[in-house]
Amino acid sequence: MGYLRGFVPWIVAGVVSSFDWRWGAIAGLVSGLLLLLQDRFRGVGLDALILEISTVAYFVVFGAVAVADPGSALADHTDVVSFGWLAATAWGTLAIRRPFTLGIAKRQTPPEYWDMPEFVRVNNHITSAWGAGFTFIGVSLAVCGAVDAPVWVGIAAHVAGLVGPAVFTKVYPARAQARLLAAQAPVTAVPR
Repeated sequence: MGYLRGFVPWIVAGVVSSFDWRWGAIAGLVSGLLLLLQDRFRGVGLDALILEISTVAYFVVFGAVAVADPGSALADHTDVVSFGWLAATAWGTLAIRRPFTLGIAKRQTPPEYWDMPEFVRVNNHITSAWGAGFTFIGVSLAVCGAVDAPVWVGIAAHVAGLVGPAVFTKVYPARAQARLLAAQAPVTAVPR
């Protein structure tokens, strides 16, 4: 579940934003930069840090707006905007054929698998699951805000939109590998 580490700045920003959205943006930026720098010092390649780089970019832009215009209407929609950014990151990396989960998966998979079409396909599916989860949360929160839904509805959207892709990320690679191995198994003669 090391891939969840990339969400720490978003969690920090969310908690601190409950007090002041400007400080939330700054806290998200600082924690995002610290994690990014820590990984770079460990020698982690940039392809494995797409989420972290996108996170830092978000908090630079978002933080600049928050500090420059503290009364911005954006302050009331930070949750929708943040999940929109995460969705754009996921869908954007798929559009350029570099799913953000690919670099993360390479950190946990032997190099001999990296160029296999199946490896890339699995990561396309995992990134799609995260993109769908982020999109679901962003749209759900926008609708909740528009209709003034109870808080628990937004919380349920968060849970469904994050737990679903997390479970899929945990389960799907093993199932895909089992299917691949079954397809490669030699056919044995069936007794008559």
